[in-house]
Amino acid sequence: MLFSEQRKPCEKAIIRLLERVCDPEIPTLSIKDLGVLRDVYVKNDQIEVVITPTYSGCPAMTVIEADIVECLRSNGYGNVVVTTLLAPAWTTDWLSSKGRETLKEAGIAPPSACGNTGATVKKNIECPLCSSKSVALLSEFGTTACKSLYRCNKCLEPFDYFKCH
Repeated sequence: MLFSEQRKPCEKAIIRLLERVCDPEIPTLSIKDLGVLRDVYVKNDQIEVVITPTYSGCPAMTVIEADIVECLRSNGYGNVVVTTLLAPAWTTDWLSSKGRETLKEAGIAPPSACGNTGATVKKNIECPLCSSKSVALLSEFGTTACKSLYRCNKCLEPFDYFKCH
């Protein structure tokens, strides 16, 4: 029941606090908008925060977990447990609309419609700087493993594209 309106007031307050926790690799993007924050449970005096990595082995998850604990402890919540779930696997479908816009504002092309491959995906990729769809793949690997490096054929600027998965 992820982010249901039927949450207890305490759970809603915790989720609002966790909206301040950002992905260390994309510091303008919250873990909630990224879709990494999956759920929050409050039982007695313990808070469990459930997260799912963007991919198995993502090095940012250790930092995210520490940032979650620090955020909650600095706001008076002492008994915090962070649980990492690998299934279901994270998907770019979990990015919020705000998250997609935040990526674009940071110069990172948000993922196009997933499920496509090769040239079809290329046609859907839009330069985050000038909005041109005339782009060229430079490398399957961008600044992080979850991004590819592209160049815009119109403005000639390189940019990261957040891969679909």
